[in-house]
Parts: sequence; C-alpha cells; structure tokens
Amino acid sequence: MKNYDIIVSPVLTEKSYDGIASKKYTFKVALNATKTQIKTAIEDIFGVKVAKVNTVSVNGKKKRMGRSEGYTSDYKKAVVFLTEDSKAIEFFESLA
Repeated sequence: MKNYDIIVSPVLTEKSYDGIASKKYTFKVALNATKTQIKTAIEDIFGVKVAKVNTVSVNGKKKRMGRSEGYTSDYKKAVVFLTEDSKAIEFFESLA
C-alpha cells in the first residue's frame, strides 16, 4: 500500500480545529492501515516528525431516503500528534 493510498482526507470539524494549535491533526485513513503505516505516510507526505498516532474505527450511521433505509460507509479516523520540534503541516496553517 502506497503512502498516498493510506491517507484518504483530512477531517475538518470544530474539534479538529482546536487541536491544530497544539500540533494535533485528524485524518480519515484506509480501513486496513496500521498505526506504523499511518506514521510513515504522514512523515513522507508532509515532511514532519510524528510523536504518536491514535486510531478509531467509526461505524456508518443509519440513513433514510424516503421509504428505503441504508447505512453510510464505515471509516477509520487517525489523530496524529507531532513532536514539539517538528514544523506544522502547511495545509492546516491557513485554517487555524
């Protein structure tokens, strides 16, 4: 699995915006990605040093459209903590 296949998208919510100042970033990642794969992908793509990675598997929510019911897709979310001496990720600098 390549580094660009592991990181799907950034998670941009109010809670994730609060962590940007303390170098804590949230990403949606591939379901089968491990913490070490996520760490190396973030370090290679953004050129930063990762201190630790926390992951959580999120189940899809039940949704209705008229009479039919279904579920949204399951996904995996990773919270990445950078080291103190690491630079910030440029993509998130304009958002903070």
